[in-house]
Amino acid sequence: MNFLAHAYLSYHQPSITTGNMIADFVKGKNWQDYDTGIQQGIQLHRLIDSFTDTHPVTLEAKKFFQPGCGKYSAVFIDIVYDHFLANDASRFPDDTLAAFAQEVYTAIKERHHLLPVGFQEVFRYMSEQNWLLGYRYKDGIYKTFSGIVRRSRYLEVSADIPFAVLEENYDALAASYQRFFPDLVNFVQNVPPAPTSV
Repeated sequence: MNFLAHAYLSYHQPSITTGNMIADFVKGKNWQDYDTGIQQGIQLHRLIDSFTDTHPVTLEAKKFFQPGCGKYSAVFIDIVYDHFLANDASRFPDDTLAAFAQEVYTAIKERHHLLPVGFQEVFRYMSEQNWLLGYRYKDGIYKTFSGIVRRSRYLEVSADIPFAVLEENYDALAASYQRFFPDLVNFVQNVPPAPTSV
């Protein structure tokens, strides 16, 4: 999953939110260097990614992107899931997404000294450009796709390619999200507390 889903699935717990958001920038056993809440967030992030990547609905949805995006299909599906989550009125009714985004940024800013260096730069752009709210809009998704393409060493297509896939298969991808996300929520709600370092 992408940033919005990881934040949402941290259920307003600031340390777990921080761990969930920085996890991709914490390598190997370095998660043990953090306090208990952040450790749990990092471990939760890894469980969420594993569940998502192996779920039958995700495996099927990736096929939309595979002809043009190959192994990066999973990355684009994660972002697409965030788009539909941002527009899911049952998860973010009314204007609650904007307030939620600010809550996440505040939690991370309060722990800025703990952030991996690589994530500090990402977070600066995330908060300044309000990525979490931006996922609601197609232009925000296009910008995110463009960032993925720009940073990807082996992806030799423009953002127009995955964005066209989203546009052409919008309803089918929305249905994939609707089938998948409740399973993910149920999985996270039944995850036991992650083990922590001694």
